[in-house]
Amino acid sequence: MEANRIQIIGNKFNADFGDYLFELHFESETQLTFISLKGETIGYSETVQITMTEIRPNVYMTIWKEKAGTTITHIEDFETNIVYTNITYPDLSFYNLKGTLTQK
Repeated sequence: MEANRIQIIGNKFNADFGDYLFELHFESETQLTFISLKGETIGYSETVQITMTEIRPNVYMTIWKEKAGTTITHIEDFETNIVYTNITYPDLSFYNLKGTLTQK
């Protein structure tokens, strides 16, 4: 099973949610840099501290909090290239999206 494990740490992936596109750079098991490539926040970049929990091989729940107070929870399935995101903004508005993951 280990031979089928996808290398995440040190790699970059595009998370494409249709109207929004982000590059996710998993710098370490505890640090991620994201860049907005499409959407309202295009060009915005931030490095955040993350917690990654392996649900099963190649599937992770990744959570972080941004400087502005926005919290993000991703379910990233690197095997099927699907990502789910749940976003809570400081005003407590809540969004969830489904997208695709592509390794760069």
